[in-house]
Amino acid sequence: MTNSRVSGHQPGDQPGQQPDSGPVDWKTHGVQVIPGDQLDPNTAQTPGMNRAAAINLARVGAQKIWAGTVKIHPNAKTGAHHHGELESVIYIVKGRARMRWGDHLEYVAEAGPGDFIFVPPYVPHQEINASSDETLECVLVRSDNEAVVVNLDIDPVEKPEQVRWVDPIHRHV
Repeated sequence: MTNSRVSGHQPGDQPGQQPDSGPVDWKTHGVQVIPGDQLDPNTAQTPGMNRAAAINLARVGAQKIWAGTVKIHPNAKTGAHHHGELESVIYIVKGRARMRWGDHLEYVAEAGPGDFIFVPPYVPHQEINASSDETLECVLVRSDNEAVVVNLDIDPVEKPEQVRWVDPIHRHV
C-alpha cells in the first residue's frame, strides 16, 4: 500500500514530474555522485581540523543540507566554535572523538566508530582527537547548505564534567 504523505506525491502524479510542475530532466537534475577524492577544502575552517565539502549549494545545488568530511590529526583539538542556527550531525568513521561543549567547554563525552553525535544550534563546542596515533575521520551533515562556522575565544575549564550519552530509553547502569 502506498502512502502519498510518505512518498511526497499525490494521486495522479506521474514519474519524472515534480508536484505542481512539469516534467523534469532527471538525467541532468537527478542523482549526483561526488567521488571521495574530489571534495572541496574551500569551506569555512576551524583551527585544528580540515573540513571538505561534498554536498552544498555550489557543488550540487543542495538547498537544505551541507555534507562533507572532517579530519583531525592525532592528539589535535579544534578551536571552540559553533554553527549558528544550524543543527549538525557527526558520524565517526575512524578513530575516537572527544567532544567538549558548554559556555566554558565544561562538559565532555566520547564517541567511536559507528557512533553519531548531534550538535544543536549555537552550542559552543570543541572536537578533540582522543587518539595519539590515529587520525579521527568523520562525516559531517548540517541542516542548511551554508557552511556556517563561528570561531569563539573561550577560556575552557581545566577538568570538564563527563556526560554519558544516554537517551531517556536507555539508562546507564
